[in-house]
Amino acid sequence: MLISEILRVKGNALFTATPESRARDAVKVMAQHDVGSLVVMHNGHMTGMLTFREILAAIDQRNGSLGEVPVSDLMVKDPLTADPHMAVMELRRVMLQPHACYVPVMEGNTLMGVISLHDVAKAVYEEQSFENRMLKGYIKNWPEEESPMP
Repeated sequence: MLISEILRVKGNALFTATPESRARDAVKVMAQHDVGSLVVMHNGHMTGMLTFREILAAIDQRNGSLGEVPVSDLMVKDPLTADPHMAVMELRRVMLQPHACYVPVMEGNTLMGVISLHDVAKAVYEEQSFENRMLKGYIKNWPEEESPMP
């Protein structure tokens, strides 16, 4: 299964912020849309990624308040990205090393969407469930060999 297949099923909803946006406004967008990340865009180009991980670290460092801190102070400036033609199993392996929960999918300079660890887990689960059903059906319908006559 390819990443592009997950994006096709998932849809093209994409939530963004600008580097100048206040982090607390970004949190409101994330909470409103029940997403764990925002792609940070400037002049039509991705400049970073903001996830719940950076938000929580900033809240901890600032004694529970984000104040007026801009997204640019918190965002990951060079996030891990994936190509839509990458296999999901390869993306799963790549995401595990840096503990990346959200990965922007880029085709050249074009942002195609964001894949979450949840999206990957769901795709792998569905693929394995399908294979399981197929194997069980195959085994159930396996032709029995005739037993030799005594």
